Amino acid sequence: MSTAVKDMLAAYPADLGGVDRAKLARCIEECVACAQVCTACADACLSEEMVAELTKCIRTDADCADVCAATAAVLSRHTGYDANVTRALLKACATVCKACADECASHSEQHEHCRICAEACRRCEQACNDLLGSLG
Repeated sequence: MSTAVKDMLAAYPADLGGVDRAKLARCIEECVACAQVCTACADACLSEEMVAELTKCIRTDADCADVCAATAAVLSRHTGYDANVTRALLKACATVCKACADECASHSEQHEHCRICAEACRRCEQACNDLLGSLG
């Protein structure tokens, strides 16, 4: 996937306005990966015997998956780029990733899928913050 994201950014016919392409590509990749992992974690939580105790985790996973998918989509579009929208979305994505990572981490000793999800969320949070920091 990373090659495809980088290839698409390289093929974009207009100037990206000084955006750090490496940080942009990493953020898109981490958002897509996080959305997939959060979706899978929510589904795995639904398969656990103690599903009632995982309601908050499932809801947080679903929220994180949706925000990450939306962030990846917006970051992939550059025509008519609005830096204020991008900053707001990156902040929201970092916030939901932190919340999801914290929630999943609280179940990580009992559920391997929550450990994996927490790690993916932390990587995505970091990628969003890195890109946000480079936007000025």
